[in-house]
Amino acid sequence: MAAPVGLRAVRRLCGVALFVSQLYVLSGRAGSLMATKHSQPQSTFAKSLTSTSTNAPYFRAAESTEIPAYVTKCPSNGLCSRLPPDCMICNTNYSCIYGKPATFDCRVKPHVHCVDQNNHEQENFTINMTCQFCWQLPTTDYVCTNSTNCMTVSCPRQRYNATCTVRDHVHCLGNRVFPKMLYCNWTGGYKWSTALALRYTRAISET
Repeated sequence: MAAPVGLRAVRRLCGVALFVSQLYVLSGRAGSLMATKHSQPQSTFAKSLTSTSTNAPYFRAAESTEIPAYVTKCPSNGLCSRLPPDCMICNTNYSCIYGKPATFDCRVKPHVHCVDQNNHEQENFTINMTCQFCWQLPTTDYVCTNSTNCMTVSCPRQRYNATCTVRDHVHCLGNRVFPKMLYCNWTGGYKWSTALALRYTRAISET
């Protein structure tokens, strides 16, 4: 009789141990599910904050209505082909030959309105111009700064660094503002030609 009683006691202990282990496992799963449910709203809220802060600069940029400075140089509803260079963007013509006429495909800049020959609004058009860089233009097509600190009548004539700007109506390739070495045209407050004439007159009077 002692043996069956001992076996029953062992079985009961095993059953209790199995029940406790299953209860422990179930309680662990329930805790993980609760933690997941609580973390989901926080992550969703964090994502909403991130998306809002990312989109904020976009809306501020879209609300900007500032008109660019170049618009003041662009006549409204005029012929597109006669617009100043500051009012258009042209594609590079890689097949043009220096010094020869060439055709360029262009489009108007934002906020610029122009028409074609039939008075229809136009955005894409072509222009004809000579294939040459801005610094290769004739001297009559650009304006350069003067230097009044250049005072010499010696030979060879002295040069100075000038900044030149292409006139508004002239089309050319490259930068419309460029540096250039020019002859000094001032001496003692007079132009080169005037100073040379005065020096020649003084030399004659001394003889």
